[in-house]
Amino acid sequence: MKLSTVLSVLLAFGSTAHAAMTGTVAPTIFAPGAIAGSDDDGAAAFTPDGAAVYFMRGTDSFTLMQSQRDGDLWSTPETAPFSGHWRDLDPAMAPDGSFLLFVSNRPALPGGKPIDEVHAGKRRAGEGMNLWRVNRQGNGWSTPVRLPDVVNSCSTTFAPSIAADGSIYFIGCSPADTQFHLLRSVYRDGVYQPPYIVRLGDADAQIRDPAIAPDRSFMVFSIKHDMQQPYRLAIAFHTPSGWSTPRDLGDTVNGGKHSMGAQLGADRRTLYFYSDRRLPPSDPDAAATWNNGADHIWQVSLAPWLDAHRAEH
Repeated sequence: MKLSTVLSVLLAFGSTAHAAMTGTVAPTIFAPGAIAGSDDDGAAAFTPDGAAVYFMRGTDSFTLMQSQRDGDLWSTPETAPFSGHWRDLDPAMAPDGSFLLFVSNRPALPGGKPIDEVHAGKRRAGEGMNLWRVNRQGNGWSTPVRLPDVVNSCSTTFAPSIAADGSIYFIGCSPADTQFHLLRSVYRDGVYQPPYIVRLGDADAQIRDPAIAPDRSFMVFSIKHDMQQPYRLAIAFHTPSGWSTPRDLGDTVNGGKHSMGAQLGADRRTLYFYSDRRLPPSDPDAAATWNNGADHIWQVSLAPWLDAHRAEH
């Protein structure tokens, strides 16, 4: 058995036991009947007051959608004003709501062609991904601006998450190899600094879709160790010596073929993610048309892990 397989088994076993010990509750579907539908949805980014959500919808060509909350009800999603033409995905809200980052294949220069993906010697026309930013302007948003080349250093840069200090965590390319890595770019004096690799997990860990806490005290992400494994959600805590060993969120949270797109809700203690999992037959909504195996947005409380960590420290 490969060492990476042994490590992943031990990690899953120990972390699943931890999750069970802390009383994990099952995830619930987000906004059934209002947002959850037949389409593939994911990456729910909330405004700080929790009154609006931005998320991606689609399969091959993604569009960013927006919905407003009125009491306990969510409005019918509409295309976000800065989306609808290009392939847009992975929205991420700044903790103070002053700006939003997202991923797009739109041309880097006006009048240009959509960004191609170039990776490992292969080119995919129009399937590139760079990070873009819109600033909050009253009740609307500014014109999208591409982040500088120091951040968008390759044609496949995606899954941003924003800390309160302005730094961004994202998945991108390292100049040293052709692999994707979890990166952090510090924001200093109005300028994004060259990204560095965030060391998280063992050497074989494949990390995707980070969700950083505003104070950078913890991070939720998707992880796997082998191509044949599904991506599973895990949590790590920041320590004086770096990031702690990832704790798998357990089988109650992780379901379906993948669990990805981690985002923190407005309360910073609720996790939103997307999965193709289905409701169990015993669930009252099991017969709903949206319970169809497509990706939907799910939510679950992180309280068991956050409270347990606080008690341990």
